[in-house]
Amino acid sequence: MNADKKVAFYTLGCKLNFSETSTIARNFVNEGFNRVEFEEKADVYVINTCSVTDNADKRFKSVVKSALKQNEEAFVIGVGCYAQLKPEELANVDGVDLVLGATEKFNVTSYINDLTKNDIGEVHSCEIEEADFYVGSYSIGDRTRAFLKVQDGCDYKCTYCTIPLARGISRSDTLENVLKNAKEISEKGIKEIVLTGVNIGDYGKGEFGNKKHEHTFLELVQALDKVEGIHRLRISSIEPNLLKDETIDFVSKSNTFVPHFHIPLQSGSDTLLKKMKRRYMRKIYTNRVTKIKEVMPNACIGVDVIVGFPGETDELFLETYNYLSEMNISYLHVFTYSERPNTEAVEMDGVVPKNIRAKRSKMLRGLSVKKRRAFYESQINNTLTVLFESENKEGYIHGFTENYVKVKTPWNPELVNTLHKVTLTKIDEDGIVRFEFC
Repeated sequence: MNADKKVAFYTLGCKLNFSETSTIARNFVNEGFNRVEFEEKADVYVINTCSVTDNADKRFKSVVKSALKQNEEAFVIGVGCYAQLKPEELANVDGVDLVLGATEKFNVTSYINDLTKNDIGEVHSCEIEEADFYVGSYSIGDRTRAFLKVQDGCDYKCTYCTIPLARGISRSDTLENVLKNAKEISEKGIKEIVLTGVNIGDYGKGEFGNKKHEHTFLELVQALDKVEGIHRLRISSIEPNLLKDETIDFVSKSNTFVPHFHIPLQSGSDTLLKKMKRRYMRKIYTNRVTKIKEVMPNACIGVDVIVGFPGETDELFLETYNYLSEMNISYLHVFTYSERPNTEAVEMDGVVPKNIRAKRSKMLRGLSVKKRRAFYESQINNTLTVLFESENKEGYIHGFTENYVKVKTPWNPELVNTLHKVTLTKIDEDGIVRFEFC
């Protein structure tokens, strides 16, 4: 029935969403749909939503508009976190035909009987308590790296976050299935796998659909290190309280895990960390960074930080700024706090005016530029391995070293998806590093 039907996908948000979109797309292809680019005319458009910031809500509307511009008769489906949190709101957006929550999104093809547009979006969403089973997925973003989902959901109760409401309890893929997916990826000739999840350090929880643990994150890392055919493994984001010394030590000696960690801090003030209900104090964070740099002096360390959380005074913001300024880290991802319904933080006093949030965000982004520059400078004259990407960007091919230094050289299609030893020579005016082949 679907032989000549076309489907296109758009993903908002995180790497985990990208891996899930790929899995949903494979289901459509198995049902006989042809997958096309989002900019092309399609019969069905699937938009995988995010709810982390206000902006994601607005983006959804504009993505729906651009889909309908390609084909005003297209059947438009919203899935993902925002679809779980506010299904009715999505269903009311002009042109949306179907909205699927957390448990339904992987069965999307079974909800499509015919592709006649609905007057108002039809909603199928579960109570989030029902999202207790695990669907494994991986995505192949480009030809060089893949995002492999190992865990979903979160049991933490951070006061600013809606993810537990959108994705349910913490649960994990079985080790056997993760290894099977990793093998499938390596057989496609992809050189790098990025491990992803909502709270990947919690890996193991819910392997049996309950809280029973058979495996830990360290055991996952050890098992993946043995999979043949994978050249590089990268841990995406991991909570400081769950990144154990044993894991850091293992990565430092591993054949395939690269010296790159992304560790959310959120605030450099213990006062705010408590208000956020984070599960660590600043001292733990300092210990993690010190330990990583001790055993891997050239490791790249990325940091998530939130500005403008309720109660963040100038003094507390400066505490974060100065802390990060002194820390041996490589770059920042800065998030401006935005009020999310049904979170504890919404009720808190000490609301920070929007213009001050923006100013603080700008200051930390400036600090991030300096940190990245200093990190790149520390790597000049080092010999590292680069994995080249597949895009021709204005006559250049880009790539990343194992410790996440971005490099470029004049375009050469033969370099795509290959690994090469290089010596870093200088930083170009655009901030990207030049090198010589060894």
